[in-house]
Amino acid sequence: MAHPKSRVSKARKNKRRTHHKAEMPQLTVCKTTGESHMMHRAYWHEGSMYYKGQVVIQAKEEEVELD
Repeated sequence: MAHPKSRVSKARKNKRRTHHKAEMPQLTVCKTTGESHMMHRAYWHEGSMYYKGQVVIQAKEEEVELD
C-alpha cells in the first residue's frame, strides 16, 4: 500500500482547495413559457413539467361538478 513521503501541510492543502468553489448556475428563459430555469433541467410551470420547451408531464385538469 502506498504511503506519502511527507505530510501535506494545512496551508498547502487549503491553497489547492481554493479552486474548488461553487459557480453560479446558468439560467435561461424558456421561449414557450417565458419562465426562467436552470439549463438542461426540467422545470414546473403552472402544474405542467417542461423540458426544452415541450410538455413532459401534463397538468391534471380538475373536474368541476355542477349541482
